[in-house]
Amino acid sequence: MAENHGLSGVHSKLFKLGRNSVAATGAALTHESQPSLVLLGRRLSMPSWRTLGLAAAAVVAVAMLAGAVWFWNESQQQRGSAAYAEALMRHRAAESPQVTPEGRQVATRELETILGAYPSNPMAPQAAYLLGNLRYASGEYDRARAAYQVASARAAAGTVATLARAGVGYAWEAERKLPEAEQAFGAALADLKPTSFYYEELLSDLARVQEQSGKKDAAIATYRRLLKDVPRTPRAAEFRNRLGALGATP
Repeated sequence: MAENHGLSGVHSKLFKLGRNSVAATGAALTHESQPSLVLLGRRLSMPSWRTLGLAAAAVVAVAMLAGAVWFWNESQQQRGSAAYAEALMRHRAAESPQVTPEGRQVATRELETILGAYPSNPMAPQAAYLLGNLRYASGEYDRARAAYQVASARAAAGTVATLARAGVGYAWEAERKLPEAEQAFGAALADLKPTSFYYEELLSDLARVQEQSGKKDAAIATYRRLLKDVPRTPRAAEFRNRLGALGATP
């Protein structure tokens, strides 16, 4: 009986050892099936291959979405540029004094529609400037200023921006709001040099408005600045005459 009991104990130990061995083997297999990384003597678990595959699929999906958005934006830009080019070509002559009010209104409405549809297109500043000119020609000076301001903001710099800023001054002057016109011309001159496009014209505009406002000393200083900054101007005789009329010398 004692012998049987001893065998039973051995069997029990063997069973436990076998069970532990199987469990250890399973754990080892489970551990080996999951990617891992040994860093500084420590084994770090990595995401499963399934997780990595899902992440890769998400990256591809995002890339495809970004490509689709880019393609759509590019198509929009092309359509907008075509619409602007056609409208500008068709309505450039609408600035002429010979154009009827009806013809000017047609051009104005079309430009307003295109600007609303494609506000961020690179050709928007040109269209906004033309729209300002059309509104100015129609006597809509407040709306002309709004269009000029859009053109100036969208263009930021360059010829269109300079002309648009000048347009704001002309619209104020047309309404006989001379202090506002003087401020607008001064702001338009702020970033210009004597060699810059439209510098002479804007400076003469400023002098004219100062003279009309009764600011004699300011007008004299501006006319003298003109002769100094633009010594070879074809309008030198005109500016000297204005100085003489104001009782000053060059």
